[in-house]
Amino acid sequence: MASELARPTSCCTDLLAALPDDAPVLRLCIGAFWTAVVVERAGRPRCGLASTLRGDDNHQHGGSSPVAEAGNLHRHSGRELAELLLSESTLEASIGMAAVNALLPVDENACSELNAEEMILERGTGRRVAIVGHFPFVPRLRLVVRELWILEQRPGDLPAEAAAEVIPQADVVAITGTSLINHTFEGLVRLCRPEAFVLVLGPSTPLSPLLFPYGVHALSGTVVDDVETVLRYVEQGATFRQIHHHGVRLLTMCREGER
Repeated sequence: MASELARPTSCCTDLLAALPDDAPVLRLCIGAFWTAVVVERAGRPRCGLASTLRGDDNHQHGGSSPVAEAGNLHRHSGRELAELLLSESTLEASIGMAAVNALLPVDENACSELNAEEMILERGTGRRVAIVGHFPFVPRLRLVVRELWILEQRPGDLPAEAAAEVIPQADVVAITGTSLINHTFEGLVRLCRPEAFVLVLGPSTPLSPLLFPYGVHALSGTVVDDVETVLRYVEQGATFRQIHHHGVRLLTMCREGER
């Protein structure tokens, strides 16, 4: 099932088509857990984040390289890096997602400082919840939901192959933004019941209403306010829990009529 879900998506193409004018790249940092791309827009640095996904191409000593132009990416523009979102290499797609998030304008007037955990608790209490990705709030969620399924590649969670069985049963579905990087997003959304509440969450998530027509009701992502501090954390191998409260704000954008 995982291989069936992993296909380049029209959603990614839509995001690329919606990017504004190109911008020069100031910095690119691929950390252990997060990738950051900084572009210059209106004379100021703007940073986008994405999960660093390596897939099966990690620690290659021969053969194909996960990042074909490693060492020369700084010569590319922001738009050219964003195009890597369509790459079959998940590490290149991570760079592309970070570049998209750096370039996409965010309408903060359409957002609230509500984090994903609050929204899932609000919508999921007493109901059946499926989460694609393992997040720190999972133990708290287990205390209030009727049934909880976690799809993630870690002990105790369900494998990706279980998505087709459990997602159609869920009243609330939370999908990690990394699904846009590994190209499983649209396949996962298609599994959701029409009446299910669907949320995309995590720092990789683009805060763009372009995702709403795909069946998404809310987006929970991040905006970087202190670029230099965030870059320092990223390049020193910080997890998002360590970065949080150090130059990053959590914002949620809802489809009209959902709040």
